[in-house]
Amino acid sequence: MNIRQALAVSAVAAAAAAGAARAETQLERGAYLVNVVAACGNCHTPFGPQGPDMSRDLGGRLVEKNPAFTAYAPNITPHETDGVGAWTDDQLRKAIREGLRPDGTIIGPPMPIMLYRGLSDADLDAMVAYLRTVPAVEGTTPKSEYNIPLPPSYGPPVSGVTAPAPGPTAEYGAYLAGPVAHCTECHTTFGPQGPMMDTHLGAGGNEWHGPWGVSVSANLTAHEDGLAGYTDAEIDAMIRQGRRPDGEAMAPPMGYGYYARMTDDDAAAIVAFLRTLPPLPDPH
Repeated sequence: MNIRQALAVSAVAAAAAAGAARAETQLERGAYLVNVVAACGNCHTPFGPQGPDMSRDLGGRLVEKNPAFTAYAPNITPHETDGVGAWTDDQLRKAIREGLRPDGTIIGPPMPIMLYRGLSDADLDAMVAYLRTVPAVEGTTPKSEYNIPLPPSYGPPVSGVTAPAPGPTAEYGAYLAGPVAHCTECHTTFGPQGPMMDTHLGAGGNEWHGPWGVSVSANLTAHEDGLAGYTDAEIDAMIRQGRRPDGEAMAPPMGYGYYARMTDDDAAAIVAFLRTLPPLPDPH
């Protein structure tokens, strides 16, 4: 846990400390989203022997290998040839929110494009502005391979999205847990076409593979199989500290080290949203 918690970025900490004294700038907002709530590095930063290799932050890595696909998160640093340095801001926005690369190809899972389509215009702009400032990293990842069909698109072009008012509310928590942190993708039971949002929202049960072994996403609903027996403080500790009520450390791939810098209000908002999920038993 100490290694993952060490991922917190000093610039984000400084911005959080200064937040009460002055308005957040676009770059500070982008840094907070990329490095904390969205935890982009949790997929895009390669692992070394001791954990995430922050010398190659956002330089890309193998994310998931299963019978359906072998997915690599690409280099998203400003490197001109190996990363996204040659992309325009609009091209980078389209890749993040619409899953469309500049060459017209579609980005596949586990990139949660259907949720990212709900990113607000302001937050998307902030993330793009921040990604332009990170150190360029050399190196590319192989192309992802899919044994499932990818859609021709994820829908029409997106614009004009406004986030709910920030605050420790379930409404804002739904925005953070959905379009920003994509909790509802990993923790919603998968069917043949992906997460079954209409029938299994938050029920979990998905396997994720990595150097740590196999992790199964937890049930986040109000069912007794889920969070019904947990206090708000215990849920907060699991999100931001990666620690169960009995003190046991939780396993990746959940980005505890990133979430450790989440503000109290944002963590409270996510917990408030989770409390609204209809109770569902663990999938079998």
